[in-house]
Amino acid sequence: MTRIFETPLYPYQRSPDQDAPKCVRHPVVVVGAGPIGLAMAIDLAQQDVPVVVLDDNDKVSFGSRAICFAKRPLEILDRLGCGETMVKKGVTWNVGKVFTDTRETYSFDLLPEGGHKNPAFINLQQYYLEEYLVRRVRELEADGKPIEIRGRNKVAALSDNGGFVRLEVETPEGPYNLEADWLVACDGANSSARRMLGHDFVGKVFEDNFLIADVVMDADFPTERWFWFDPPFNRGQSALLHKQPDNVWRIDFQLGWDIDREEELKPENIDRRLRAMLGDDVEYELEWSSIYTFQCRRMEKFRHGRVLFAGDAAHQVSPFGARGANSGLQDTDNLFWKLKLVLDGTAPETLLDTYSAERTYGADENIVNSTRSTEFITPKSEISRLFRDAVLDLAVDHEFARPLVNSGRLSVPCTYDGSPLNGPDTDALPHGLRPGAPATDAPLDGGWLLDRLGNRFQLLLIGCEGPDSLEESGVDVEVLHLDPAKNPEIGSRYLGGAPKAVYLLRPDQHVAARWVDHDEAAVRAAVRRAIAKG
Repeated sequence: MTRIFETPLYPYQRSPDQDAPKCVRHPVVVVGAGPIGLAMAIDLAQQDVPVVVLDDNDKVSFGSRAICFAKRPLEILDRLGCGETMVKKGVTWNVGKVFTDTRETYSFDLLPEGGHKNPAFINLQQYYLEEYLVRRVRELEADGKPIEIRGRNKVAALSDNGGFVRLEVETPEGPYNLEADWLVACDGANSSARRMLGHDFVGKVFEDNFLIADVVMDADFPTERWFWFDPPFNRGQSALLHKQPDNVWRIDFQLGWDIDREEELKPENIDRRLRAMLGDDVEYELEWSSIYTFQCRRMEKFRHGRVLFAGDAAHQVSPFGARGANSGLQDTDNLFWKLKLVLDGTAPETLLDTYSAERTYGADENIVNSTRSTEFITPKSEISRLFRDAVLDLAVDHEFARPLVNSGRLSVPCTYDGSPLNGPDTDALPHGLRPGAPATDAPLDGGWLLDRLGNRFQLLLIGCEGPDSLEESGVDVEVLHLDPAKNPEIGSRYLGGAPKAVYLLRPDQHVAARWVDHDEAAVRAAVRRAIAKG
């Protein structure tokens, strides 16, 4: 059977732009057809924003790469039309276990309550996500939406000319030039767009290396995240085990800093490590292997003129905690609606500065958590190691020590505290749904609340009176009247102890403002603020 990553999914085809008498300009060009670039393009196309995706490849990535997708990114992918497909194919899990040597130190549950459409996490190889996103692009094309992927179109040069971006693109049939009102660079950690514009990362590279081995085997391990400190098969280091679809298992081995990468990647040396862990009688096939180094870095700003950076092109974190692809999808979720409003002339270009402000805030949050995980997993001093080992010993029998065990603080959605777009708040409502926070899912009329939210501004009137529609500063605000008596989970999650509430939600399902009663003038002011006009 031909594997997905061996088949061109968006093969090169000559574009009319290559034969145009003069350089063609597009509203948005996305560089990179990985998960972040495709998500960005789909979000824009669903809003009828014309978008062209350029990629120097013509197929999905090889190897599982990103595999852990958290609840919030799954909610974003629901909006894009492929979340349910991912959950159906993926391995659902919410329990993790931490071991010291062979002894279980403790376990945790990431989604202890019910009443949510999506699980806490699924494991799914990145090449499946990319396949589903390409399929979604084809569906949108068939529906007449303005989206196009150009495979084997490599951006060789670009320049920001103030009012537009100019690109030189190489193809199998020669180069051509292209222009874009806005360019979104989603071309990965080694971003050529970032390099061409002369930008770099700031941050830290940690002195440690980890071997990834994707192994195909029949195994009876449970569907849980298992992490070992100092296991007998990798003494003095750590290891991680995750299950993926198709009997593929992700195994990570900590290697240390001073290693010979070529030697470690030799099949016989990988086999030696796997045999020490799995035993000599286990049959397996090595599907993919790689070595990575912990990095916690980002660009100082994610907007540079008419070029915007997202995903690994903008920031990098260590993989423990699953914050890479998950945070990249939150980048696109934050950017799509702002770019549309600017292109429509509804919002000023300064709205795009808030993309950089909010997502650098999110990147810093990820970097802090990722750095702490890295320093716990790979202590760099004797004092740090003594602390780590004492915590692990205490956590077996003492609950107070378990929150200190850090095998990777797993990805959670970012709340944009302090954002200039945030409007009024009240202490009478649940703290977790303050302005800047993503909306929380709940059952609603036989379906799910989040399936009713997103892609536009919306006003939730929960247990109170108000208008049926609203328009402010060129923005149409959909009004949803919700009865907490008929939907008790919405009442408990959105009201707390208050009898009623009003929530203004952004197109990315984040809370813009909230009140305990409807005040039209206050709502209108909050809408203006949320589009950088207030």
